[in-house]
Amino acid sequence: MPLYSAQATQDPEAVYNRVCGACHSGQLPMAPERGDQEAWTPRLAKGMGTLVQHVTQGFKAMPPRGLCMDCSAEDYQAIILLMSASKPGP
Repeated sequence: MPLYSAQATQDPEAVYNRVCGACHSGQLPMAPERGDQEAWTPRLAKGMGTLVQHVTQGFKAMPPRGLCMDCSAEDYQAIILLMSASKPGP
């Protein structure tokens, strides 16, 4: 059971498409792209708590709350897991 076991209240895919994809689908070179294991591995090594804090407070080019004003910490965690997962194969 993961440390963060609370359920996200929103569908991570829908939130990614609505908010996160604007920066995390290649438009901003400093924003790790969805499925980019090389970019996500060192970030995940910092721990989920740190990553959620970075999204909530803003970090470098990441705006506070990732511009998702109705996202909970659990939503952020679910979206981070979605974005850091391997890209699906062909």
